Amino acid sequence: MEHPIFQKIDASKKVDFGDVLTNSYNLFLKVWQQGAMHTLIMMLFVIPFIILVYVPVIYMSYASNRYYDPYYYDYGPDYGMAGDNWLPFMIIYFIVLFVLIIIMQSVSLGVMAHFYKVCKIVDLETGEDEGGYFDYFKNGGFMKIFVLSLATFGIAVAAILLCYLPIFYVMVPLQLMLPIFAFNPKLSVSDIVKAAFKLGHKHWIYVFGLILIAGNVAQLGIFLCIIGIIFTACIAYLPIYFFYRDTVGFDDTPASETTLTE
Repeated sequence: MEHPIFQKIDASKKVDFGDVLTNSYNLFLKVWQQGAMHTLIMMLFVIPFIILVYVPVIYMSYASNRYYDPYYYDYGPDYGMAGDNWLPFMIIYFIVLFVLIIIMQSVSLGVMAHFYKVCKIVDLETGEDEGGYFDYFKNGGFMKIFVLSLATFGIAVAAILLCYLPIFYVMVPLQLMLPIFAFNPKLSVSDIVKAAFKLGHKHWIYVFGLILIAGNVAQLGIFLCIIGIIFTACIAYLPIYFFYRDTVGFDDTPASETTLTE
């Protein structure tokens, strides 16, 4: 039996572009602190992974370059690292790198799914408990997020391999997968992907415009001594939240009701 979200997508109507941006600004004034906390949590996980990624690269660069130095004569037993053994090392390195990328993306998806939950609670004033930042990883949620990360990574890579142009199309459904998962955590990964593409295809131009505007505004934090990006990064997620709210809606609050209560 088809999930009700697909009927909601079929019945979804266009929403006002200006209202979405205005509502996003008003909600940002209420959730910027929570948004900053979610961004900091992601950074705490991402930075160690970045260090793990670059340390082997720096070592290999040092180990290989010094043997090409005409004034370097100390060819010790580690010379092979810069010669015959570099290929196995690089194969292992790229396998580990791929796993680290998927783990980083999984953490980001899980944490920001919780941020969407916070947005709903604050926006609709439901008064329910926000829960923990890692709630979406519980009860088998981590594996679903991990598989969803693999799916998004695979779709993005496939789009890039097709001469880059398809990436402009798939970036819309890729952005929609997160709110669909956040508000429908029991939905299967395949249904999340199908729903995202169906909703994204129907409102592609609209969502693409929101992504461009919100993405550029979110980068304004760079001008505040760079650290300001911690506070403005969450802006990129807010227009997508309102778009989802006003087109698909929530199980307990239909889209038509949320639009009328503005």
